[in-house]
Amino acid sequence: MSLHCYKCQEVLPDSLKVMVGRRDVCPKCMTDIRCCRNCGFYDVKSYNECREPSADRVTDKEKANFCDYFKIGSGANDAEKAKADALAKANALFKK
Repeated sequence: MSLHCYKCQEVLPDSLKVMVGRRDVCPKCMTDIRCCRNCGFYDVKSYNECREPSADRVTDKEKANFCDYFKIGSGANDAEKAKADALAKANALFKK
C-alpha cells in the first residue's frame, strides 16, 4: 500500500510507514502529514470524525497534532473511495 498526501495525493516516502514526526510535511504541497486527515482512524461519519473512541477531540483536522492514537493511513480519501466503489457496483447492477 502506498501512502498519499490527503491534500495533493502526492505519494509519500515509504519511511513514513515506520514513524511520522509532528513536523513532517508533504514534499510537494508542504501540508502537515501527522494530522487527522492522514490518519487511518479518520472517518467523517464517526463521532469527532475519528473511529478511535479514546482519542481526544481535535478541532483542526488538517493541522499537525499530538494524538497518541495516530497511525498513518493511505491518505487517499478512503471514505470517498469506498462511496465511489459502492456507487460503481450499484450502477453495474443496472447495466445491460
